[in-house]
Amino acid sequence: MPAFFSVFQQYSSMDYGDLTIIIPTLNEGGNIGRLVRILAARYGRVHIIVADDGSRDRTREEVAKCMGTADVLFLDRRRAAVHGLTASVVDAALRARTDYIIVMDADFQHPPEVVGELYRKLLGGADLAIAVRTKVMGWSAYRRFMSRGIIVFSTIVFKLRRRPVVSDMMSGFFGIRTKLFKRLIKSRRDGFVMPGYKVLLDILRMDGSGIRMSEVPYSTFHARKYGKSKLRPARIADALRSVLR
Repeated sequence: MPAFFSVFQQYSSMDYGDLTIIIPTLNEGGNIGRLVRILAARYGRVHIIVADDGSRDRTREEVAKCMGTADVLFLDRRRAAVHGLTASVVDAALRARTDYIIVMDADFQHPPEVVGELYRKLLGGADLAIAVRTKVMGWSAYRRFMSRGIIVFSTIVFKLRRRPVVSDMMSGFFGIRTKLFKRLIKSRRDGFVMPGYKVLLDILRMDGSGIRMSEVPYSTFHARKYGKSKLRPARIADALRSVLR
């Protein structure tokens, strides 16, 4: 029992001032305020960038309500030349001033408690820390089939090309060293499928086998509770472009 409390106290008292959490949004008014408050309360001094791609709901207003209690920046991309989740994450990453970045969705499919585990992997020496789903709840058989098919396809292609692979190639929840991310953006910007939504695929395809990777498994991925899924046939095509580029 004393050992347990010692570990809990160590993690709960950690300083996260060297971490920026990037949350790409599009009409996430039902989720984003609660998520920002949870992250700010759980991870002391963490920086949060909400990269909004032109929401028409109350996303901006919900973020504004958090600004007194959280270090949060609302990045307004309504007039951006290129829209898309990847483009939103890339724009936000260029504004990060911390040594580490974690990218996560706003819809609570990515559990906030895993952020701390990803951060500790980065502090431990990983260049890239990936949250990998070991169980998915609430998806239709079609959604499961499509996701699994793209994972298998991308794994085969990356292995043939001698690119690094991870257990969950479709993960959108990962941590990365800021210098590495910015270097890729500035030197290989055309390697990112900007309208796409699988930033991790682009990073793995571009960076080669020298990257130090670590995985954090979690089993609490489930269908979103609020808002609508952004997955469309065009997004699947973008994922395939990320694999084959």
